[in-house]
Amino acid sequence: MALLAASAATQAAAIAAQAGEAPEAVAAGHPHVTNPYAPAYHHPYRGGAVPTRGTAARMASWARQHPGAVTASPGAVTASPGGVQAASANNVRYGGGNDGIGVSTGDERVYLVFFGSQWGTQGANANGDVTLSGDPSGEAPYLQEMFRGLGTGGEQWSGVMTQYCEGVGAGAQTCPATARHVAYPHGGALAGVWVDESAASPAQATGSELAQEAIDAATHFGNTTAASNRDSSYVILSPTGTDPDQYKEQGFCAWHDWNGDTTLSGTGAVPSPNGDIAFTNMPYVTDLGVDCGANFIRSGSNRNLQGVSIVAGHEYAETITDQNPAGGWIDSVGQENADKCAWKKPGTTGGVALLTLPTGTFAMQGTWANNANSGNGGCLFTQAIKSSQLLRNPGFETGTLTPWVATAGVLKKKSSSFPAHAGSWLVRLGGRTAPHTDTLAQTVTVAPTGGTYGSATFSFWLEIKTNDPVSKASDTLKVQVLDAGGTVVKQTLHVYSNQNAVGHYVQHSFSLSSFLGQTIVLKFTGAQTLAGHSTSFFIDDTALNAS
Repeated sequence: MALLAASAATQAAAIAAQAGEAPEAVAAGHPHVTNPYAPAYHHPYRGGAVPTRGTAARMASWARQHPGAVTASPGAVTASPGGVQAASANNVRYGGGNDGIGVSTGDERVYLVFFGSQWGTQGANANGDVTLSGDPSGEAPYLQEMFRGLGTGGEQWSGVMTQYCEGVGAGAQTCPATARHVAYPHGGALAGVWVDESAASPAQATGSELAQEAIDAATHFGNTTAASNRDSSYVILSPTGTDPDQYKEQGFCAWHDWNGDTTLSGTGAVPSPNGDIAFTNMPYVTDLGVDCGANFIRSGSNRNLQGVSIVAGHEYAETITDQNPAGGWIDSVGQENADKCAWKKPGTTGGVALLTLPTGTFAMQGTWANNANSGNGGCLFTQAIKSSQLLRNPGFETGTLTPWVATAGVLKKKSSSFPAHAGSWLVRLGGRTAPHTDTLAQTVTVAPTGGTYGSATFSFWLEIKTNDPVSKASDTLKVQVLDAGGTVVKQTLHVYSNQNAVGHYVQHSFSLSSFLGQTIVLKFTGAQTLAGHSTSFFIDDTALNAS
């Protein structure tokens, strides 16, 4: 308690000094924060910072006294950015992506990085978790079991996040089924553990030092390409007694960011040879006890560790919905989905509760769901899992075919001659007046190794225009599943022809549940066989939804 009192006094002095400073210069892409008690005030890199319980109370008090302020304080709302009319003023909305990244769209991979020689000697417990002699509270095995359990046993805490996506317009509050949604962490989110004992962790690590550690971790784990880090995040855990980014004085329990943020404390953005790196600054939160959530729920086991899972879960939920802050899902005043539900009392809707996983029971907070309360939004603890869209560039809206592989000239921009189902781009196979064959194919893994998808459905929209005689199926479109090499036909889903022309788009769907866990090639083959006539097969808005 003496530590908490001293920390609060130090923070109060720092806040008082901050409040008298000139207005901050906010980096492009970061929300403006005016609440002087907010951890992100003058520190915009602190994405989704979990305020300590004391800080949260001071933030709320300041917000009540300044109801018209544009601030990231709970409850404050402003007009949505860019003039986009919001469906609900309280909801989070898509930020448009940052460096081309909005959310995690593949099975999330979390790497726990124990930063510094202070963590002590390594061991292992009966569950195979790494244990450390410099971990007096037992945070290391507790977090390993928590992240290992997410995405297993049908848990639906992760389901709340799967409603969010990328590839929609900035300001959007909902996601179409064809968008790339946040994935469910099938089979567990934990991907690796590294105890970096090469040097002592700094007494007060800066943001750029934490980013460098995350980059080093990516290299350590062999994630040396942008693709291998696309759905990865690195939780940088500092040892007991350290004060990363002055969390004790600044009144927060953790935050997340990415290496390319120019506002990072220290030296700013840190170059990465491994692509963009998402990371979390995770202090040894049990050093702050109840102020970072210890014993928040006065029941269950491991009550001193409850804040560890609450805080880690908070940052994980925000990382996968806003991977490169602030390009993902934030509200009009800069709060991410977990910020909006932080420290809600147990027993309230979306409040902190115990989540039972196959690996144990963990205190977790609820997160914001735009689709709750008839689209007005609200905090939820669990929700049914949204399907994951597994195809890349499913509607060709990048204006390129990548990663589709096709014959030349099949990508078309919407016009009177080339009707799109939605958006501005489509693919046309055929349309020639001489014998010719066009193809369109994409390689996709129907479920990752160790995944637990239960079903998968492939769909696409097809419009057929033809001047062929209707008496015969002269021109055809085969839709097939091939092996991973693209040679052996594993299944022909359907064959369409000029005889199926109806003058408008029709959606077609096929179950691919028999291919769960396999890497396959989905291939369209359009064959023109009748000289002097032509059939155009227009394809748009493909999807491979798995859940």
